Amino acid sequence: MEQLLRAQLHTTTLRAFGSSGGGCISEGYAYYTDSGPVFVKVNRRTQARQMFEGEMASLEALRNTGLVRVPKPMKVIDLPGGGAVFVMEHLKMKSLSSQASKLGEQMADLHLYNQKLREKSKTRQNTVGCGAEDAEPQGVTKFGFHTVTCCGFIPQVNEWQDDWPTFFTRHRLQAQLDLIEKDYADRETQELWSGLQVKIPDLFVGIEIVPALLHGDLWSGNVAEDDQGPVIYDPASFYGHSEFELAIASMFGGFPRSFFTAYHRKIPKAPGFDKRLLLYQLFNYLNHWNHFGREYRSPSLGVMRKLLM
Repeated sequence: MEQLLRAQLHTTTLRAFGSSGGGCISEGYAYYTDSGPVFVKVNRRTQARQMFEGEMASLEALRNTGLVRVPKPMKVIDLPGGGAVFVMEHLKMKSLSSQASKLGEQMADLHLYNQKLREKSKTRQNTVGCGAEDAEPQGVTKFGFHTVTCCGFIPQVNEWQDDWPTFFTRHRLQAQLDLIEKDYADRETQELWSGLQVKIPDLFVGIEIVPALLHGDLWSGNVAEDDQGPVIYDPASFYGHSEFELAIASMFGGFPRSFFTAYHRKIPKAPGFDKRLLLYQLFNYLNHWNHFGREYRSPSLGVMRKLLM
């Protein structure tokens, strides 16, 4: 692999440093190169290129807002024996602590970014003398993303939809439940789902949802800080409901209360927030069931029962 990296990165220097690491999905390595330190993720699955290309597109979208700090993505490279590697900027990070409040503010600003673009665009359209030469980003009007992204190793369909409940039900919940049906044929899950899916639209009555650019997998293992401030990484981005982002952040610990306080100072909780948060947590429990097995069956079914109450 090192010979491949030298050739693809056009570097003479390629010296490993630190200890190899990574998460549940990919291995991670750090190297010094002629142009500075890089972090290399390695995955030998057949769909590794698709997974890494989705992550690269996500990092680029987040980085282009100028509102949150992410590692600069560099290159996806195919491995000769199968799989791929993803090369990005190496950042010297530590666990999120003193920067939690700042990250809460930044995530709220990120979630408001598309709405503000749309408002600016509308203002320009109503201003005499603004023509095509004044064109700026218009803002996104639908829910989805321009490419497939993976939450873990599971590919997510991001086909654009006008309606958020339809997008979320079809491309997030139903997609996860289809995998569970295929692997487990769990009758109780299907019975609960048949009752729940007809109730989902009721959870969104009376609220306006503007598509927000999301990190998409904002658990504590994908956030950090360094000397310059907060950092987020390993995204699975798409344009969705901002509340979706907070579900996994509130599930497994690691986010101080100051993060949520700072976030909600800018984006207050809308009516029905707590029940919708349960709905979004259901997606994450189902996703964990599909990744890690039946230990996540009980919490998945527990959430479904609460939503049916």
